[in-house]
Amino acid sequence: MKRLVALLFIVTAALAAFAETSASSEVKPSPAERTVTQAQRLIEKNPKDFEAYNSLALALSRRARETSDVNYYTQAEEALQKSFAISPDNFDGARTHVWLLLGKHEFAAALEEAKKLNKRMPDDVMTYAFLTDANVELGNYSDAENSAQMMLDLRPGNLPALTRAAYLRELFGDIDGAMDLMNMALQSTAPSEVEDGAWILSQMAHLELALSKTAEAERYLQQALTLFPGYHYALGNLAKVRIHQKRYEEAVQLLQQRYGAAAHAENLFDLAEAVQLAGRNEDAKKAFAEFEQKSLLETNRRDNSNRELIFYYADYAHEPLKALEVARREFARRHDVYTLDSYAWALHANGQEQEARKQIEAALAVGIRDAKLIGHAGKIALAAGDHAAAKHYLQQSADLNTAEWEKARPILTDVSSASSQQ
Repeated sequence: MKRLVALLFIVTAALAAFAETSASSEVKPSPAERTVTQAQRLIEKNPKDFEAYNSLALALSRRARETSDVNYYTQAEEALQKSFAISPDNFDGARTHVWLLLGKHEFAAALEEAKKLNKRMPDDVMTYAFLTDANVELGNYSDAENSAQMMLDLRPGNLPALTRAAYLRELFGDIDGAMDLMNMALQSTAPSEVEDGAWILSQMAHLELALSKTAEAERYLQQALTLFPGYHYALGNLAKVRIHQKRYEEAVQLLQQRYGAAAHAENLFDLAEAVQLAGRNEDAKKAFAEFEQKSLLETNRRDNSNRELIFYYADYAHEPLKALEVARREFARRHDVYTLDSYAWALHANGQEQEARKQIEAALAVGIRDAKLIGHAGKIALAAGDHAAAKHYLQQSADLNTAEWEKARPILTDVSSASSQQ
């Protein structure tokens, strides 16, 4: 759920040398905080202004993204209830309700509510945005593409459409096209929207990092952190850059900072992995144990860390049956490429290679060029005895991301040796 709203363009003449840890001496309200204050003032003037409550709910949901604090969604729901008490089922309130459902990962419910709104107002651009978001998260990519195209047809070049189209291009394997669309959005947004700017810069860094362009990725992330100091998305991506550079202790520090700002189970999992890469095995064990405990508390909720929990059980705890149990539960809810990947990996961990291949190939059929996912496909093909497919996937993974090369090289050597002896 990381791809909502339009984003920002900013040109910085100079960047702070240590933007990843610096913060402005003058703490200014964020865009969402300013909007919250404005909405609250309108409510004070007129407590019967349902539109002001809608604005407050929307601003609080944006604040949730700024801080990664889900408590803001609860506050937003309370504001919406007051809006509906004044004006039952008003359109703007109903639309904001869909946004909240998406924020809480209630994707199926969000899709149904967005469809209802679409019938009420077929030319509303943001309703199509929410249809796109819900369908992407559920794995309904053709429907998502149609909704994104409708956004562009209704209002060519609008920012919410550009960012969603960019994400779809990434999923379909067109990383260059995704970057072009993100740049278009970046160059068209208001400089005052600093969190939106940090978000889009973080996404551009993610796209560069997918192709092992670490210098370019770091440049975007330094801009993001200068623009919005301590931004949790940027910290997470900068940690990935540091891991790519084998600067593991620095990655740990960045992930500790992110976890301090956004104490979610999935963020703790990333931290535990980085601690292990840094060679601190006992600390990593403690972090993984804390992650498991925290993740299990939310595993039956829609907003969960089940994907990370699957990989923990499969790769670290070596409890394949638990991995498969969690994977099946998540697979029953959604069929996006990342859920298919984790389900396939859990099946592989349990020796169910044919079914694992079916699921990983369904993910790859979308067109995604994710080095880790493709590497999984290679290892699953190898376990299934298909050396040619294994070699193809592992080489593709290594070509995409040089960090995957060290993992793939010994396997590729073994595969080539086995193939030559056949």
